[in-house]
Amino acid sequence: MRTGVEEMLRMDANQQDAQSKPHRILAVASGGGHWVQLLRMMPAFEGNELVFASTMPSLRGEVADHRFYNVPDANRRRPITMLRLMAKMLWIVAKERPDYVISTGAAPGYMSILFGRLLGAQTIWVDSIANVEELSMSGKMAGSFVTVWLTQWPHLQTPEGPACYGGVL
Repeated sequence: MRTGVEEMLRMDANQQDAQSKPHRILAVASGGGHWVQLLRMMPAFEGNELVFASTMPSLRGEVADHRFYNVPDANRRRPITMLRLMAKMLWIVAKERPDYVISTGAAPGYMSILFGRLLGAQTIWVDSIANVEELSMSGKMAGSFVTVWLTQWPHLQTPEGPACYGGVL
């Protein structure tokens, strides 16, 4: 999985001239396994400016060298919190103006991908490693407009997406 992300960033970097600055990458994930999976991809982001967002303020320490935003932990069963999450993610994406938005899920990642895409960022969705039998709901929704849509399970790959670059993080 990391290989696919690294390839995409490398190809884009090759198109830049030597004077240009690193890409700004907004990396977003809910706490727990989504966050762990996102951090496992950090080597693919080397040489770029990273900004993180997650649902647990305590995770700030794990990415202390980077900007970090705490966002509400929301889902479809909590519509008021979902509205707060949407507002916060829109504000973060508009403020940071990332070149890339990458997420491993769930609702905060979906919102960041949605707003990132609307504001012109390249977007990467890596469906959660935990979704062995089927794609996550957020992943299915993001797949309709995301730039790169990835799964870690070969049997979930389809011609329409997501793609599987093989290997589990």
